[in-house]
Amino acid sequence: MSGFGQDRFDLAHPLRLDDRGRLAPASYSAHVYSLIEQLLFTMPGERVNRPDFGTHLRQLVFENPGSPRIDELTHHVTGALQRHLAGVVQVEHVDVTVDEDGVIVVQLRYRVVASQQTEQRVFRS
Repeated sequence: MSGFGQDRFDLAHPLRLDDRGRLAPASYSAHVYSLIEQLLFTMPGERVNRPDFGTHLRQLVFENPGSPRIDELTHHVTGALQRHLAGVVQVEHVDVTVDEDGVIVVQLRYRVVASQQTEQRVFRS
């Protein structure tokens, strides 16, 4: 039996061509990262057939650091990840902050369901 990921072919995001002119592949870890990134920085209503897909994170750009709205959105992000990527990741910890330049920073620890590996990643707007 082959190990996890040996028979998978995941595409790089954004789509691009490799050196041979074929669609560029991505590791499963990179694929999962891009799925999370798409969910985090898509506003609900942007996707025609999935109006509830996304989070309201981009609205934080105008919030002051330490705003109570940041805590509210941290819970919203956790729920969105659990709802839309339940078969892909198990969320262990989410921390959302806005730095003094208005950059949204999401620190996320999650377990990849297929490989059971825990990953810690930082996403920035």
